[in-house]
Amino acid sequence: MNVSTITTAAAALTTAGLLASAWTYAALSAESQLFGRVLIAGSNPNEIALTYDDGPNDIVTERLLDVLARDNVRATFFLIGRYVRQRPQIARAIAASGHVIGNHTMTHPWLAWQSSARIRQELTGCNAILEDTLGIPIRYFRAPHGARRPAVLSIAGSLGLTPVQWNIIPKDWQPIGAEEIAARAIRGITRNRQRNRASNIVLHDGGQRGLGQPRLPTVEATKLLLREYTPQTGTRFVTVDSWAWP
Repeated sequence: MNVSTITTAAAALTTAGLLASAWTYAALSAESQLFGRVLIAGSNPNEIALTYDDGPNDIVTERLLDVLARDNVRATFFLIGRYVRQRPQIARAIAASGHVIGNHTMTHPWLAWQSSARIRQELTGCNAILEDTLGIPIRYFRAPHGARRPAVLSIAGSLGLTPVQWNIIPKDWQPIGAEEIAARAIRGITRNRQRNRASNIVLHDGGQRGLGQPRLPTVEATKLLLREYTPQTGTRFVTVDSWAWP
């Protein structure tokens, strides 16, 4: 193999590597808009959206609703369809409390690697269960793990769903306590305020492995955040529809 051939092969490998890195960033970076427009957050740094994924979940979701109700705070819940089928009464309690409910697919797959048929099945199935259970239209969607590709966003759009990502993720599924979850969220809020951005926080009241996931530290972390950011601090808790596109 001559020098020219080796150089050409190396250049091809470098290009392939760069393309793979760009695709991964576009698919998995929460704030990337490369594959299409996604809703992140507004421009008012005093606004915070508490969003909860992977519910409904026994015990945890009900306790979380009580915590939010005590401070008259509305949040956004992205629910998994198969759990709504098993716990419709919890999903109805979320809606009755005035929270926004979004589609988080039927079974929580990595959508970026699924066929178009599977993507549509996951979204339409979850929409159908949510709308049948709650009697309200569903307007928002969050891809599990934030993983998407153009087909995911296109299919969501065809169903009238706005894709929602985030700009803070405290990783509350890790074995950490409430104080650390809250501290990570606070650091993110501080960073976003320095950027003159609102904060869209992903927390979890459930888990993809099944019902009964141990998320009580998230409930306690929510309490800490509500104590830290009171109306007296100028903070306003909002739901993601506050930032809806025109």
